[in-house]
Amino acid sequence: MTDPTDPTVPTDPTDATDPTDGSSVVEHVFRTSLRHTIWFLGVLTVVGVGLGWIFAGSEGVWGALIGVGLALVFSGTTVVAMLRTVHSSPSTMAAVVMGTWLAKVLVVIVVLALIRDLDFYSKPALAGVLLVGVLGSAYLDYRAVYSARLPYVEPGGAPSTPDPDGQ
Repeated sequence: MTDPTDPTVPTDPTDATDPTDGSSVVEHVFRTSLRHTIWFLGVLTVVGVGLGWIFAGSEGVWGALIGVGLALVFSGTTVVAMLRTVHSSPSTMAAVVMGTWLAKVLVVIVVLALIRDLDFYSKPALAGVLLVGVLGSAYLDYRAVYSARLPYVEPGGAPSTPDPDGQ
């Protein structure tokens, strides 16, 4: 049997629970989520463009491309914001995540308002690809967090202060 703490034992590089680059476990979870989301949206681009072409011609291709672009903005910005602020205070992280959420919602609304009356794209293709992209990315985020072994406490963290009531 092998010792799990032995540094000579190879580890699975795709395992979201083993940060081998010196980063924290939480950073590794965010990087895994971002990597899987980008791969998923790449596959969705190929499939969406193909189905868009089959069912709606060039309008379907444009609808699929716009849908994937909006899904990337909507799904990727939160993970990137959390990855960039992982070592910040909780209030800073919350402010950045809320700010990026507001920005991405505004971008999606503005883009949809600008292209609403245009006819170069297929609205059903855009809606379908956007829906699959956002829901699929949300599932991948969930899976990355669920499969990670996040510690309840950080090793080497500051000791907790005693309860003022003495308990």
